[in-house]
Amino acid sequence: MILTWITLAPLIGAIINGLAGKKLGERFVSLVACGSVAVSTVLAFIAFFGKLLPLPAEHRIYTEHFFTWLSIGDLHADFAYLLDPLSGIYILFITGVGLLIHIYATGYMHGDPGFYRFFSYLNLFMFMMLTLVLADNLLVLFVGWEGVGLCSYLLIGYYTRKKEAGYAAKKAFVTNRIGDFGYMIGMFLTFTTFGTISFIDKYGVDGIIAQASREPIEAFGTLGVLTAIALLMFVGATGKSAQIPLFVWLPDAMAGPTPVSALIHAATMVTAGVYLVTRMSSVFVKAPSALAVVAVIGAVTAIVAATIGIAQNDIKKVLAYSTISQLGYMFLACGVGAFTAGIFHVMTHAFFKALLFLGSGSVIHGMHEEQDMRRMGGLKKYMPITFATMVAGWLAISGFPLMAGFFSKDEILWKTWATSSLPPNWGRYLWFLAAITALITAIYMTRLMVMTFWGKERFELAAGGHHGHGEHHGHGITPHESPASMWIPLALLAVLSVVGGYVGVSPALSSLVGIHSENHFEHFLEPSIGKASAHVAVVTAGGHGALMVQEHGARASTSTGDFAETGHSAEEIGMERLFTGISVVVALLGLGIGWLVFTRNPLKTMPSILENKYYVDEFYEGAVIDPVVGVSRGLLWKIIDVRIIDGIVNGVATVFGVFASILRQSQTGYARGYAAAILLGAVVVVGFFLLR
Repeated sequence: MILTWITLAPLIGAIINGLAGKKLGERFVSLVACGSVAVSTVLAFIAFFGKLLPLPAEHRIYTEHFFTWLSIGDLHADFAYLLDPLSGIYILFITGVGLLIHIYATGYMHGDPGFYRFFSYLNLFMFMMLTLVLADNLLVLFVGWEGVGLCSYLLIGYYTRKKEAGYAAKKAFVTNRIGDFGYMIGMFLTFTTFGTISFIDKYGVDGIIAQASREPIEAFGTLGVLTAIALLMFVGATGKSAQIPLFVWLPDAMAGPTPVSALIHAATMVTAGVYLVTRMSSVFVKAPSALAVVAVIGAVTAIVAATIGIAQNDIKKVLAYSTISQLGYMFLACGVGAFTAGIFHVMTHAFFKALLFLGSGSVIHGMHEEQDMRRMGGLKKYMPITFATMVAGWLAISGFPLMAGFFSKDEILWKTWATSSLPPNWGRYLWFLAAITALITAIYMTRLMVMTFWGKERFELAAGGHHGHGEHHGHGITPHESPASMWIPLALLAVLSVVGGYVGVSPALSSLVGIHSENHFEHFLEPSIGKASAHVAVVTAGGHGALMVQEHGARASTSTGDFAETGHSAEEIGMERLFTGISVVVALLGLGIGWLVFTRNPLKTMPSILENKYYVDEFYEGAVIDPVVGVSRGLLWKIIDVRIIDGIVNGVATVFGVFASILRQSQTGYARGYAAAILLGAVVVVGFFLLR
């Protein structure tokens, strides 16, 4: 029952803290919250290295049956857990990074009156995310899916007295419900198509993965049942993972405490969409049209979010748009068939994004809750540990050579260029968008570091002393380094941000870094990824305007679902190294541009359209929210509800009232009247029978 206890440990911690934490104090709450996640972390590593790895590569599946949930006709759904290479990697970084965030939060939230409530929510969040990734069927996955949505609502709106926090929580909840509707319809369609919602074979029925692998590829440009399932699942993924058009909730989620931001953005909720697409990869690889949609949405989201991030002044908002952009990279990888590269970036991103968010929280804590980078500057003198660790995160996300982000981002860029899962030249266009995004990423992250840690101190602009402690510096504040409970997790994440990418070095780069071996990460994930054939059916226009199906040639594919994988010929290795060199140049160019521009003028005015996020929120407000509110109030409430529904109900009551008032006249209270009525009735009855 090791998988069961991996999920239950945080749930037990949430219950204990929720019921007794208020009375027993911060130390007790911290011990229970961190201890329960530590138990999950230890068990996760034991399950991964003790249960999963010893199995033969082709049989790396370990399951546990918790209880039978539903058994109605052909529908069977167990509350059961599935450990395979995909879920195994996820539980390692969910629990490991989650534990570091919990430890960090004990220092960050010290003195908060809702300390016990915060950690109860945080533990519940961990339980839901672990349920999501370990689920062995779509229904249990949906429990975790909805659970992380609920927990995000509670944590984003944690500061109940802040109006913006409540608004952000509602926005996140409603936006995710739109995506969840797509997930539900996709789940229903999956059951009607395959007769099961289980990923693996159960009850004598082949699982979704096995059945989908036997289906033919649906021609590009057509809408078959597999394409419909894939697109519906991707709608759900756009909600959880904040892709266009459902990305607007994530920046506002910064209204919650910084540890929440780190947990949501790095290790849990926003990676759920990537997990879903990869878990259903056996369906996606048979639906080229859906893959194309995923790739295009991912690439466009990546570059749009990056351009917005370069103009934000709130340190957490910059990182929020950075997360949206990096998630776009992950979906781009899935869309070009490189699912392993996408999951590789999920893992490395968990390290450096958690580091950057927790580092920003350290800055905010040291600046007495100031988040505006225009009121910072010169902080490396006051916060040397925070500065040193954030340098690692900055270089990793920028794609600096040999850092964790370098290997995963380079893999995505190369697989995008070389893909054969999309029509000719699509991969090259998407590569160009991704390369420009990488350049912008290095620029805006350099801007963040320069405005925060270098240059002239601008503390006199800051409103000091929100916490009520710390010395004031003139009319501003004196920053201070964070306590050990906060900087120790930063240091560990910094190490992971440096070395975390070496588990997935491609063969083309392995000899350059002294690792002469295959890509262990990719080969480990192979059994969990959908297998694709070597050709993709493409619909093109015929000579007379008719649709013709032709086969878009792809080089020999491995079983990873990555259509561009070819076996590492000398020519391919040379091309990959060339594109790696281009990636290095792009990263260094972005770092150089950012340094030159923002060291000279850290308060450089950015285009208003970028500062205002392309006015997307205003567009949604005017085009969607206001009309819906107007129709709801003017039509649904005032007319349908008040006049029609209430009118019918009140009208029926009025009619019966009239009849009652008429009948009431017969109740005179005189015995002779009642006797006369009885006599009249008797005469009528007798007369009726006599006249028949």
